[in-house]
Amino acid sequence: MMHSNESAENYLETILILSQKLPVVRSVDIANELGYKKSSISIAMKNLREKNLITVTSAGFIYLTEEGQQIAEMIYERHQLLSECLMKLGVNPQTAAADACRIEHVLIPETFEKIKEHYLKQPGIKDSAEYQKLQTIQNFVQTVPGRQDRDTLPGGRAKDLTPT
Repeated sequence: MMHSNESAENYLETILILSQKLPVVRSVDIANELGYKKSSISIAMKNLREKNLITVTSAGFIYLTEEGQQIAEMIYERHQLLSECLMKLGVNPQTAAADACRIEHVLIPETFEKIKEHYLKQPGIKDSAEYQKLQTIQNFVQTVPGRQDRDTLPGGRAKDLTPT
């Protein structure tokens, strides 16, 4: 069950990131980014579409729905902050990113917020390059095409994304 949520969240996060790099996002772009077969991507996109987390145009362009956008932003913020925390502890960047990718899906909102609060209270963090990077992330998710105006990033867990 958790694997399906994690997988769906990873796809949504990838769509979010690609939407900043490319004029439009297509299945082939996701396949290239993740190194998966296009057939696997097609099945995943069908599941996300059925959950109303993405829309796909007749031309094959993929867009996040408002709910899909919120989930993607939540996962992206978690990934970036957790990676930074782990690197600050001395974990090498590749390992930190891989571990953050696993951790980001299992934390409840309260735990993530406490980690974030603790990290931001560390001496010198607000003057650091890491903090500036996190501010850039906040700005990134605020400028994603099609994003509705929202004051804060969502902190809640995604609804159950397991296929029915």
